Amino acid sequence: MDNGTLVGNKRIEDSQPCYIIAEMSANHAGDINRAIEIVHAAKGAGADCIKIQTYTPDTITIDCDNKYFRIDNGTWEGETLYSLYGKAYTPWEWQPILKKEADRIGIDFLSTPFDKTSVDFLENMGIGFYKIASFEIVDIPLIKYVASKAKPMIISTGMASLEEIEEAVAAAQISGCRDICLLKCSSAYPAVPENMNLATIAEMKNRFGLAVGLSDHSLGSVAAITAVALGAKIIEKHFCISRDIENPDSSFSMDKEEFAIMVKEIREAERAIGTISYDISQEEAESKIFRKSIFVVKDMKEGERFSERNIRVIRPGWGMKPKYYENIIGKCSKVNVKRGEPLRPDMVMEE
Repeated sequence: MDNGTLVGNKRIEDSQPCYIIAEMSANHAGDINRAIEIVHAAKGAGADCIKIQTYTPDTITIDCDNKYFRIDNGTWEGETLYSLYGKAYTPWEWQPILKKEADRIGIDFLSTPFDKTSVDFLENMGIGFYKIASFEIVDIPLIKYVASKAKPMIISTGMASLEEIEEAVAAAQISGCRDICLLKCSSAYPAVPENMNLATIAEMKNRFGLAVGLSDHSLGSVAAITAVALGAKIIEKHFCISRDIENPDSSFSMDKEEFAIMVKEIREAERAIGTISYDISQEEAESKIFRKSIFVVKDMKEGERFSERNIRVIRPGWGMKPKYYENIIGKCSKVNVKRGEPLRPDMVMEE
């Protein structure tokens, strides 16, 4: 099933390689020069796309420290939402600069909007497609507004029930978006393998008839490569120059060397997956000679009967195929045969 969604400069479909997104998020740690360096590093590591997020603390929450806005456990324990987003956001004045640099070096540029003002800002920047974050999958008004721009959308599904995914897809479709990709996601930071349920990828693809990928917050590349083997056509992974540069995302991000290895392994996995085929490769054909066949294992005279004592099925494959062994037993040899000779049909006397 080819679903043919054009995202950036690539088509997302079964016949095409997986589209790989490097998520910058907060890994710029407040330094625009580092942000530009991350754009270049993502390109160098083999990413198809660099992704950022477009919000400010005030567009995504309010400055309030009562119990509803405090984070009491996990990676960001002790923060309020407002303080966390103040540390993590990418200043809006940087974003046209980052997009221009991405365009210049030839890597797609993507952002996640979180409200109408960020969508309008990104539209003015000339953004080509959008990402909806897992936490926003229930923000149906936002999804409808993004969809009204009639550009491709990638929707993460972390924490979402099947009903919520269906509602989000329906909202996007009725609002003008026809090019939708879904990302399986476990919204934990970091995600643990036993909670990822990657087998859902194939089911989502069949259920919705859409391209499906993985937004991967787990450590390492095992989940990403497994997802590709299960049919994922997009992989999104948080990306940093180094985890030693502390910021809200660094602890679960993949550094540039690890990311490059992951990309290489994904491409190798894709080559190994290949297509459905019963053809024999040239390398396999050359190895066929080491299959088993029927050999004479004891000197034989003309007219002597073949038996288990003088012929055996052994390697290599120069003789008759093993399937003839039982039919040959009891027949006579037409010629004298030395031990170690492969048995050929013209050596066997027909009765």
